[in-house]
Amino acid sequence: MNSGPITLLELDRISKAWPGVQALAQVDFDLAAGEVHALVGENGAGKSTMSKIICGLEFPDGGAMKMEGAAYRPAGKTEAVARGVVMVMQEPNLIPTLTVAENIFLDMLPNRLGFVNFREARYKARKVLADAGVAHIDPSMPVSQLSVGEQQMVMVAAALARTCRVLILDEPTASLTDRDAGLLFAQMKRLKAGGAGIIYISHRMEEIVRVADRVTVLRDGRKIATERASELTTDRIVRLMVGRDAALEDPGKPRQPGPAAIRIEGLQSGERVREVSFEARQGEILGFAGLIGSGRTETMRAIYGADRCQAGEIYLRGSAQPATVSSPSDAARQGMALLPEDRRGQGLLLPQSMRFNLSLAILGALARFGFIDRDEEQRRSLELSSKLNIKCADIEQAVAELSGGNQQKVLLGRCLARAPEILIFDEPTRGIDIGARQEIYSLMRELAGQGKTLIVVSSDLEELIVLCDRIAVMSKGRLKRIFERGQWTRDAIMAAALSEHLGAARGKREAA
Repeated sequence: MNSGPITLLELDRISKAWPGVQALAQVDFDLAAGEVHALVGENGAGKSTMSKIICGLEFPDGGAMKMEGAAYRPAGKTEAVARGVVMVMQEPNLIPTLTVAENIFLDMLPNRLGFVNFREARYKARKVLADAGVAHIDPSMPVSQLSVGEQQMVMVAAALARTCRVLILDEPTASLTDRDAGLLFAQMKRLKAGGAGIIYISHRMEEIVRVADRVTVLRDGRKIATERASELTTDRIVRLMVGRDAALEDPGKPRQPGPAAIRIEGLQSGERVREVSFEARQGEILGFAGLIGSGRTETMRAIYGADRCQAGEIYLRGSAQPATVSSPSDAARQGMALLPEDRRGQGLLLPQSMRFNLSLAILGALARFGFIDRDEEQRRSLELSSKLNIKCADIEQAVAELSGGNQQKVLLGRCLARAPEILIFDEPTRGIDIGARQEIYSLMRELAGQGKTLIVVSSDLEELIVLCDRIAVMSKGRLKRIFERGQWTRDAIMAAALSEHLGAARGKREAA
């Protein structure tokens, strides 16, 4: 008699509260062997809190858990991993000073007589990286030199290197291109076939419908529904998440851009930015597409003065004289703002309050005779918080306590605080739910309508198609093509993104 799939994990009436916030309220959940169970909800709905409880990073205030029928209450991450529970977190949590191989095998480095065998670690890491579809990543490279997307794939590879019964993926594709996401899905399929259970957290509704067997929806810390994915539509999932119908993504009316606000000529920065030239115009949203490692982020950092340039010039507002942008402070004085890809490592001061993080960029304007005008600081912080609909207990709450999506909104608010003319957004909606994403899109269109210049890097091609007036495509450090609205297709963009890779492969074949 077939008794059905084995239940790997059960949560019974799990609750968790923070000061002023009920993160989870008596939530039930179960995961079967060989199943992908998606967990969805708006930012702050309780998804990440629930995941951290399962993998021993947080402790519930009430309720119980079982693993394969036995009581389960891990005292920490180590115990959870020993029981076969592995999590790939939304934010990279690698050790930047260690190599890729050392991060992958951090707690199980091969050794002999007490000495680490680094050669064997690198050999094993190459195989694990190849299995994850990212063989181009050098296992001997320090993690600090990788992009956020590459770090995400290293975390996936590290998870796959362990024997896992339960794999938790928290926004795993937020920084991945469609191609790299496809590689991840192939690995998920392999794990399912081996009997593992996968908890999949994502704001990308099309992914949920594609990969999940069941979907559980959380709203304000409570379970709203659990349904078969095959019986759900994207609209139905969104309605359960937000309690209303979400507006359809509208590309909006075509904009009439003005003259060039910024022009880049022959930009060279390390190996990832090679002779990049383009211009972005007033009132325009210019998108940047490309595979992981294509040089998109490095190009933006070089323009903003965060990375050193070996060659190239930056011209602003039609000037015939190149601007001096050798540091972020230079860029800020020139009316530029950068929302970095790595919000936790390069953008936010996590232990500090939301008020402090929002006002950090304008402290000079808030000072009177050397003292900060606290009333004005609070007024501006509340104004930005309201404008961006940031969910928090109050503006004195530590940013570390906010959900990933609300942290992103805080960073966006800081960028807007100085009213810059040129805004560079690197993965602006990473980890943001569908309702908040629409709010960000509306804000971007409003900024462009005011004559601001927006340069948007995104791994989500659909996002670029919806938002942008033009899309620039990079491949292995080179800008290969710029598409006008109406000219692009997904296939054409992907062909441009792969062009340098295909050319290199062709050259090797000819040389052989």
